[in-house]
Amino acid sequence: MGLYYDFSELPTIVYHNERPIVYDGNRRMILAKIQHHLVDIGDYSISLPDIPATIPCNVCSEDIALQNIYRKHAESGSWSILERDIFLHKFMKQPKSIFLLFDENTNHYISNHPALNQRFVKDEIFTDKGLQELGFTFRDGQMFSTHTQDEALLILNDIHDKVKNKIISTRNNRGKTLDALDSRTREIIQKNQDNPPLPFSSSSQNSTPLVPNDKKPRKTKRVKSSSYPLFGQTLTLAPGDINNLYSDILEIYHNYEKNSTRFTMSFFSIIRMSLRLLCESAMKDYHMTDIKIYIKRFFPEAKKLLSPDIKTYLSNYNITVETLPQLLHIGAHDYTATRDREQAIGISIIVGAMLSLSHGKQA
Repeated sequence: MGLYYDFSELPTIVYHNERPIVYDGNRRMILAKIQHHLVDIGDYSISLPDIPATIPCNVCSEDIALQNIYRKHAESGSWSILERDIFLHKFMKQPKSIFLLFDENTNHYISNHPALNQRFVKDEIFTDKGLQELGFTFRDGQMFSTHTQDEALLILNDIHDKVKNKIISTRNNRGKTLDALDSRTREIIQKNQDNPPLPFSSSSQNSTPLVPNDKKPRKTKRVKSSSYPLFGQTLTLAPGDINNLYSDILEIYHNYEKNSTRFTMSFFSIIRMSLRLLCESAMKDYHMTDIKIYIKRFFPEAKKLLSPDIKTYLSNYNITVETLPQLLHIGAHDYTATRDREQAIGISIIVGAMLSLSHGKQA
């Protein structure tokens, strides 16, 4: 926001039973409440822009508010393709797109592999017709497959590999998905094309390694349940706001460990949101304007501090310097994909290593 509140950015307000609800601009309103002592944040000290006690608002009907929010975020590119589809279904009552159904039926394969979260993948690969060519169909929101579980996951991983490495892109092999896949993958698709489609189960889905062409598909390697603590270790940070926030997150997590039965699956969404807040706070101490800059600066060296086992653990959950910004971004929203405990632990480990470099006592 800079030094002052810019009136060209008005919060969008919708009245529900005479109660004003902020539909867009919540973070700005939170800062205003902090500055005018309408909420208490304890002993934390933060720099706030100058925000008047009374400001103009965009008050409108819910339909107009939702249209404005969609135009502002979806059409400006600040939302991913999947986030647009989630918003359209959840708030604008549109049917779930094939892209969204595919993500939900595959244990959030797209959410966990951001390279696939692109418009051309939605419009040209993960379409009803495109998925049928690969051996996948939908009935009443349920995905069916002509392949075994291992074969299906091998196909998805091959597609992800080709998109990530731009072998399939808007410039390469456009409209030729099958031709671009490995010969072993094409053989599986052709071999199974006359099989009756069976319900697809994602229970064993975990970044299955690609199978070499001269080997038969192997059973997906089971990823061992994490025994790693949050952040991977106890961090020794320099005194200040970052250390205070880290300590509070750790205290909340310790309470969860002692009383886990009292919490719901949504708990790890809170942890993911907290990890993003940590990174955003840390980057501001370096006068950075984008979380990607902070990650690119500290991720490579932080990864070198990790053991080979932990590096493998991060790889299993697709936590890389390229994917971490998006993983932190979706963590700020209550998506089902953000509730995965192991991925949250993995993200916390690399975030902890980065904080040790950027805000450790010796930093």
